[in-house]
Amino acid sequence: MPKNLKQLSESPVRLTAGHRLCPGCGEPIVVRQILAASDDPVIASNATGCLEVSTTIFPYTAWNIPWIHIAFENAAAVAAGTEAMYQSLKNQGKIDADTNYNFVAFAGDGGTYDIGFQALSGAVERGHKFLYVCLNNQAYMNTGIQRSSASPLGANTTTSPAGKVIPGKTKYQKDLTACMAAHDMPYAAQTIPGRWRDITRKAERAFEIDGPSFINVLTPCPLGWRCAPEETVSISQLAADTCFWPLYEVDHGEWKLSYKPKEKLPVDEFLSKQGRFRHLFKGHQGEEVRKQIQERVDYKWDQLLDRCGES
Repeated sequence: MPKNLKQLSESPVRLTAGHRLCPGCGEPIVVRQILAASDDPVIASNATGCLEVSTTIFPYTAWNIPWIHIAFENAAAVAAGTEAMYQSLKNQGKIDADTNYNFVAFAGDGGTYDIGFQALSGAVERGHKFLYVCLNNQAYMNTGIQRSSASPLGANTTTSPAGKVIPGKTKYQKDLTACMAAHDMPYAAQTIPGRWRDITRKAERAFEIDGPSFINVLTPCPLGWRCAPEETVSISQLAADTCFWPLYEVDHGEWKLSYKPKEKLPVDEFLSKQGRFRHLFKGHQGEEVRKQIQERVDYKWDQLLDRCGES
């Protein structure tokens, strides 16, 4: 039975106040909700990125759990190795067999979609029991807002600058959640920080899975998205309402839609709230890019409805 709000509020505080993440950053919202969903102790591995550098400024830490900082590319490998060590110690009788720990890896889209994909794919293929959480703010925010393969078409970043030459990023973002589901792993899901019940229920399900699980969380970044800090939650909800970021899960091969908006809003409702897409609302070229984005969103949404038996 999923935890209710009162139960979640009484969960141990595993990421404390006092970190240096930006006002309105979606990452601490996501991390606290994910960790609150675990009844058992948690051990985390954390790739280099905004979350790591802002929560562990020496000699301080905001983590109230065992936490391992590792390189950009190997969050999944370290989580898998820690889980393998734990299983070995239990088999040797060095850890109480009734003691249970959950293992979670946190990384951004740069450390997941790009640099860390090899380690993630390998850990999933080997079947380690751990949860991998992608904090997807759709660019390399920690190092200066460079584009990643999670950056959407048209996004203005420092390495896909909108101007006379190009109208922002010229390629669509990678559909990584579908890539992970194609691994035939036990559990993969997409969610947002704007729906606490959805994110915590999916985290609870992921923690109880006997094997690898993956949750891709769209995580607004006020700095990189150029949006108001107080709109983090509402913008993430707009991503779901426009179907730009559908909420769904793939549980042992069964595709399930988690949220279907009563009225599917035009994607412009989501884009217009962010300065990284401001240039798309000027001139014919921007209008054409917005049209392409809408067509892509419609295509992917229809594809998802068909996979979930909702078409």
